Amino acid sequence: MTDQGIDDGTLRDELNVFGFSDTEIDTYLAILEQGETTVRTVAEAADVTQRAVYNIAERLEDRNLVVVNDHASPTTIRARPPEEAIDALSNRLESITPTLEDRFNRTEPQTPEIQIIKARETAVKRLRTGISEADNEVLVAVPGHSYEDIEPELRDAVDRGVLVFLLIGGMADLEVDESRLEETAAVVRSWSERLPFMYAADDEAAMIGHSGILSGTHVDEEAVAVTEDNLAGSIVGLYFGAYWPAATEVHVREPGDLPRTFEWFRHSVLEAVLHRREGTELEAVVRTDEGPEVAGRVSQVRQAFVEPSTNDYTLETSLYLETGRGEVSIGGPGSFIEEYEGDEVTLRPTDE
Repeated sequence: MTDQGIDDGTLRDELNVFGFSDTEIDTYLAILEQGETTVRTVAEAADVTQRAVYNIAERLEDRNLVVVNDHASPTTIRARPPEEAIDALSNRLESITPTLEDRFNRTEPQTPEIQIIKARETAVKRLRTGISEADNEVLVAVPGHSYEDIEPELRDAVDRGVLVFLLIGGMADLEVDESRLEETAAVVRSWSERLPFMYAADDEAAMIGHSGILSGTHVDEEAVAVTEDNLAGSIVGLYFGAYWPAATEVHVREPGDLPRTFEWFRHSVLEAVLHRREGTELEAVVRTDEGPEVAGRVSQVRQAFVEPSTNDYTLETSLYLETGRGEVSIGGPGSFIEEYEGDEVTLRPTDE
């Protein structure tokens, strides 16, 4: 039979976890060993003063760990059975659990998570998970041989209404027709040169690394995964600022049905440019981050998601509206050149 006991040092460490001081531990262990006994006996066994035993016994009684018989003369102390004592501690912990959970739910992590990934299986799993958990948008850049590894997750994301931008390296080696691409991304581009693989989801989680890690043949290659908006935003900027413009447009989906309200600004910009390419005049109502709504005819769309690009500088993504006080510019979250920061955009054809 295996001995399930633990040594005194471990026992004291575990009792410390419950908030016991060293003197309280000495006193409580002495009471457990003595059974029902006097304050004097406990003081001698624990090598503390009788006054200290009285004070500690009161605190232990408050925790339902001991019973103090102060009506007796002399006063005696009796330990409750350990099973009852542990139940009492557990009940106290359970009583504060809802409050702790409530505070935890309202707390955002302050320290970004940065993880170094060296294994193909881990990188692919992280990539699939990132796509599957995206709520609004996912940007993906993978070598052609890895496309089928994530095709089901991309298809599910599109079905959920997630905006997907897909950049495939070495696409000449990939036998995929456009109908399959239409099911897995809003816009697809191809680049014949080797490029890092990367993904970014909702501007919050991202990963970037050498494309060789996805083949499993480059054992020395690594990827870095981050979960923090500023770090993820840097990868988004690299994706749209460096690699996307250098790639060749392969597929662009058809414009969707309007009217529609978009909570993701880049989604509204893409939809606007797709409809305007079809000759549809649009009106927009934009709820801004500052509070007021801005409404008017869409006069310009600045973007580089699809050809031809219409932005004046790298990463410019904005809508221009003709309003009663003239033309105003609206950018997405974090924009600082445009007059307004758009939070929610409703698009509709002007003839409705």
